[in-house]
Amino acid sequence: MSALSPEAPATTELASSERSLRLLELTINRKLDGLIHGDHQSTSVGPGTEGGEGRLYQPGDDVRRIDWNLTARSGNVHVRNTIAERELETWFVIDGSASLDYGTARHEKRDLAASVVGAFGFLVVRAGNRIGAVVFDGSGTRVAPPRAGRSAVLDLVVRLQRRGRTSGGSATLASALRKVRLLARRRGLVVVVSDLLDGSDWAGELRLLAARHDVIVAHLTDPREDEIPNVGVLALIDPETGQRREVQTSSRKFRQRYAEAAAERRGSIDQRLRRSRAQHLQVSTDRDWLRDVVHHIAARSRRR
Repeated sequence: MSALSPEAPATTELASSERSLRLLELTINRKLDGLIHGDHQSTSVGPGTEGGEGRLYQPGDDVRRIDWNLTARSGNVHVRNTIAERELETWFVIDGSASLDYGTARHEKRDLAASVVGAFGFLVVRAGNRIGAVVFDGSGTRVAPPRAGRSAVLDLVVRLQRRGRTSGGSATLASALRKVRLLARRRGLVVVVSDLLDGSDWAGELRLLAARHDVIVAHLTDPREDEIPNVGVLALIDPETGQRREVQTSSRKFRQRYAEAAAERRGSIDQRLRRSRAQHLQVSTDRDWLRDVVHHIAARSRRR
């Protein structure tokens, strides 16, 4: 796999128009071709891992298929058939809140989120797999049922490009994860795209989801979330609530407190992600996001 150059076109022309979407798709397919395929069973008929119906044991059956729970309840030896997995079902949990309307480097976190969704989406649908999504923001939670095809990815990217709405609803990352856990009945891939600036107990729901599915958390960040520059009086507006506050950034003590609070928050997020056993993909507005995605998927393929 060749290294990506920092000037890769898909990293500068983000998913904001049909032309850039096509450019994004071509670049992703060229850079990531073959990396995600093979992680799941093929479309050919064969044994799977999903449990099917139980039946009485017959001579010649594989003893490894004996269902001991069913055997104990019925008093007769039963085996459990398995269902061949013919396609991968991928669910996206997408943060569409107003906090994504922020970026101090190459682009905003919302553009970054749209590009990451496009990257994984285009890879998955190439093999005929289906993708679904749960998108949450201040106005509520919306569900896009699983469907196949390139148009499913384009619809998600376009929806994510819309500006976030201010808070006021009950939609949270935890509730979105819970909804996906209830909807995704088959084992599959779940990609969470969020800046994780959410006060709900999302860690517990993420742990439950990762116990059954292959979960990747794409953590969206911006360098100014960790440290603030010395630029004098700075007017800050909370995109979630619209609250405005002026701060004096020339104060060294203030910048130090800000950095310490940011480091504590980042450490807490990292710790919760490790405990959940979900895969952590960190993407930032000041880095080449496609390079980060390539490295993550390549490492994931090597581990498998």
